[in-house]
Amino acid sequence: MNPSSQLPLLVAITGATGVIYGVELLRVLRQLGVSAHLVMSEAALMTLAIETELTADEVRRLADVVYANKDIGAAVASGSFLTRGMIIAPCSIKTLSAVANSYSDTLISRAADVMLKERRPLVMMVRETPLHKGHLQLMLRATDHGAVILPPMPAFYDQPQSLLDMVHQGIGKALDQFGIEHNLRPRWQGRPRGGVST
Repeated sequence: MNPSSQLPLLVAITGATGVIYGVELLRVLRQLGVSAHLVMSEAALMTLAIETELTADEVRRLADVVYANKDIGAAVASGSFLTRGMIIAPCSIKTLSAVANSYSDTLISRAADVMLKERRPLVMMVRETPLHKGHLQLMLRATDHGAVILPPMPAFYDQPQSLLDMVHQGIGKALDQFGIEHNLRPRWQGRPRGGVST
């Protein structure tokens, strides 16, 4: 067994709309038996109250370890603390900007910077539209540093029947970046025989 598969995955939830991605990611990781460490921004708590009926404590209970975003001295602020990587779901433009510019004023941005300097996977599910040139430049800069920009863009080839189906499709794409096996949504197997002709 790969030793890294026993390491925790760090999940960060920021204030962008789409908090369901972070919450459902925690639920899926628990179902898969993957240890999850969690950091939530102050804005994420506000978005959670707007978009769901969940309390912050209910979300925190989905994780194995929880850190305060202001706790710059937390374990995940150091590269000597081993993790399999980090997913920011959803990722606000503010957080994207902090990571792209190595501005580590919160635990989320510091932990993300740790992932990049230690060459560990950092997946950023950036949630914003439309995008102006500054947003795109930040994405390019973060990518140059080693991050994976993975906006939650729903696919329809698997014929989703619910909002949760579409959320799971995005989460599955993120988990694929870490080699975490799942069966959240059907995978594309090629066009069926007898399909639409060109």
